[in-house]
Amino acid sequence: MILQRGDFGTALCLVAVIEGLILFAAPRGWQRMAAEAQKLPPQRLRLVGAVAIALGLVGLQLLRH
Repeated sequence: MILQRGDFGTALCLVAVIEGLILFAAPRGWQRMAAEAQKLPPQRLRLVGAVAIALGLVGLQLLRH
């Protein structure tokens, strides 16, 4: 898959919009989630991150083809 010019920048902007919407709509919920995440061991957070990456890549493949 070859990315078009600006695709990566567009994706980063969309991430910023989504993050901003979450912080705008539910700041207390985001704070509680962040506090709970601090209690998790780094290995668990890495696993969650790896799963999110994998799901995102599969989603991109499904949407692009």
